[in-house]
Amino acid sequence: MVFSSPIFLFGFLPLVLLFYYVSPRQLRNAVLLAASILFYAWGEGFYVGVMLVSILLNYLCGLLMGGAMEAGQHVRVRMWLALGIAANVLLLISFKYANFIADNLSVLTGALGLGRLELAPVHLPLGISFFTFQAISYIVDVYRKEVPVQRNLWNLALYISLFPQLIAGPIVRYHDVAAQILGRSHSLELFASGVQRFVYGLAKKVLLANPLGEVADNVFALQGDELSMGLAWIGILAYALQIYFDFSGYSDMAIGLGRMFGFRFLENFNYPYIARSLREFWRRWHISLSSWFRDYVYIPLGGSRVSTPRVYANLFLVFVLTGFWHGASWNFLVWGLSHGVFLAAEHAGFSRILARLWAPLQHAYLLLVVLFTWVFFRAESLGQSLDYLQAMAGLGAVQSSALDYHRVLSNEALLAFAVGLPLCLPLYRGLKEKVAGLVLSQPGAAWLIHVPRLTLLGGMFFLSLLKVSASTYNPFIYFRF
Repeated sequence: MVFSSPIFLFGFLPLVLLFYYVSPRQLRNAVLLAASILFYAWGEGFYVGVMLVSILLNYLCGLLMGGAMEAGQHVRVRMWLALGIAANVLLLISFKYANFIADNLSVLTGALGLGRLELAPVHLPLGISFFTFQAISYIVDVYRKEVPVQRNLWNLALYISLFPQLIAGPIVRYHDVAAQILGRSHSLELFASGVQRFVYGLAKKVLLANPLGEVADNVFALQGDELSMGLAWIGILAYALQIYFDFSGYSDMAIGLGRMFGFRFLENFNYPYIARSLREFWRRWHISLSSWFRDYVYIPLGGSRVSTPRVYANLFLVFVLTGFWHGASWNFLVWGLSHGVFLAAEHAGFSRILARLWAPLQHAYLLLVVLFTWVFFRAESLGQSLDYLQAMAGLGAVQSSALDYHRVLSNEALLAFAVGLPLCLPLYRGLKEKVAGLVLSQPGAAWLIHVPRLTLLGGMFFLSLLKVSASTYNPFIYFRF
């Protein structure tokens, strides 16, 4: 059950909101917790137990750390922290990376004549990377004394399982919502802003990301000897827009849902494709993940305050982990390492050269790096990635006819391109401010400012519902995360 599915929109969400707001304030967390467990169990069944184990494990770890802190046993505090992090990582490895490790060890043992390792496919629980990182943030925040130990098991369970951000982010840190779990305010204004944000995210997902995703799927399904330079560029542009509108759309929906229940989550995207460097791109793209790695991995390792070789080692380690966080394959490792290489080059001095270039050249550099590296993120294998990059570079001999383009580009997809490309720029924000300024300058016309916004909102919601009801193509691209 995902946010853009009919059962969520017409069944689950309305019922949860009804039960939440008719319940006494002291029972609202219990309603949210029950709804969150049901939401996860709906799609994962038995594997909801994995999340429950994570909740209990981190609750006990927090209690043990808190007891050691009160007793002044600093060595034990660090020991429980290390064991807690190790247990979380082991849980993640067991379900997400076990087959990848076994498959690669099998190649090695086979080459050594020791026989091949056999491991049955291990199910990947949805959102395990998200709730594992959130659990780690809890015990680290307790260790740093940024928050007190949570002694109420149900409150910690709500933090880890909260359904708006459970399966597709953003990664919500414990210290950002600890006070909100204990007590949060509700208002009609906050609820209305949540509905608006949810509708914007839903429209991004079903009206833009899904049609563009079909284009990317069709192009990436072509074999190397069928892929021309033009088709290759159309496919990767479609994927770049798909993953942005899909992921930012889910983040918008999560932020909107949070507001409906009184929570205020931090932003996760800020027009990343307008960046002028890869460093700036990562300050704008999936902000909750990049800041998580910065604060919980990069800075504890010394960040940029250590010797130059160690700075580069820290950068590469962070982006190796970032790559593998997204999925258990060599493609994700290459994607992460590629970003690490360019970030290291910018740190080494290329950023100063870049800053002196004409602004359009800075943007071109960023977009070329991101588009070429997205190939590794989307392709199914390293071989396919290399064939695709070769086609993008115009090194293939394939020529496409008008019929080939017609097969991958529907009228809906062309419209999604036409709307999606401008929406990657902060044009709407500026237009909204100008319209508001013009309206507010007219005496007694303040109410008119809501007319275009509500008209746009209603239109997007209506079209989104039509699309959700009529379409069978609604991919959830975070199943590997």
